Amino acid sequence: MRLALLQTSATSSSPQLLSQPLLQQKQNLLTHHIRPKPSTVLPSLKDPLKISRRDFAIQAPSSSLLLLFGTQVIDPFGFSQAQANEDDPSTTVDNAAALQEEENQESSPCSDRTTTKRAFLDVSIDGEPVGRITLGLDEVNTPIGSGRFSKLVSGAAGISYRRKEFVKIMPSYVQHGGVRSYGVDADLARTTGSELVVDNLVSEWERNYSRCPGVKNVAGSLGLVVRDPSKPPPKLKLVARKGKLEIDQEDVGKDPNGTEFVISTKDSPELDNSTLVIGKVLEGMEAVERINKVKTVQENTGSPYFRVAKLIGDKRAVVAERGFNRPYSKIIITNCGLIN
Repeated sequence: MRLALLQTSATSSSPQLLSQPLLQQKQNLLTHHIRPKPSTVLPSLKDPLKISRRDFAIQAPSSSLLLLFGTQVIDPFGFSQAQANEDDPSTTVDNAAALQEEENQESSPCSDRTTTKRAFLDVSIDGEPVGRITLGLDEVNTPIGSGRFSKLVSGAAGISYRRKEFVKIMPSYVQHGGVRSYGVDADLARTTGSELVVDNLVSEWERNYSRCPGVKNVAGSLGLVVRDPSKPPPKLKLVARKGKLEIDQEDVGKDPNGTEFVISTKDSPELDNSTLVIGKVLEGMEAVERINKVKTVQENTGSPYFRVAKLIGDKRAVVAERGFNRPYSKIIITNCGLIN
């Protein structure tokens, strides 16, 4: 009984002595938790990687809120996830596949042509038949070029590819000589408005060249030779007209007449600057391969004598150049026409 009274009197007589130290301890504890030391300032969001999660735990061992905040601000903008996606090989493969698919879609209008008309060429080498070449013509994208070839292969305009020769064999393509630009063929060409057709062919080539990305003359393609990229610019000369001197242009060489055609055995980007692709081989590619294997006149453009003659404009060099890569055998079209 006396002990209880002593405890009660002690407690009631000095409440401030007991409560004051406890209050001071709580304030010190809160100050220790909330106010960081000057030497360890919390990092800003602009530089989140200068302090680790362990430092946050040391500063606030009993504060789960600061720990949660620390885990979130280490990478506030998701850079680590973006880096992981970038380093992931599967993501890289998917991106490459998407880019390749997009590129294929862009080049599909030229590489995957829809043919609307068919033609055939029967070919012989030194009198021996080698087979028939069936060609498909793209009248949708190249109506002028396809119409030009159709008239020549069928003989509708009075001139035809029949009995005409292949004049050039290269490792990646074979070239037919077309019809002549002089004699009876030239007279018929003038009466049928051939010069206007050639201009239209060049315009059609320009449209398709800008529209189609990548290689135009792919393996198995059929094209008309419509321009000569190696042709020099016209020469300027003074001409007297009506008592006045005028500057006139003189063409050097002749432009193609739009009747020569090539069939590519491999992708031939060297033809893109001169050839309008009008179709492709549907059947008989083995006959084209046999033509491509015929022996030809060896090219001698690397000779110093030829280069000097070409440089000074010697006509003999021009004649010699026409003979390069010509076949030793006679390769002609024995019959040709359209397939209904």
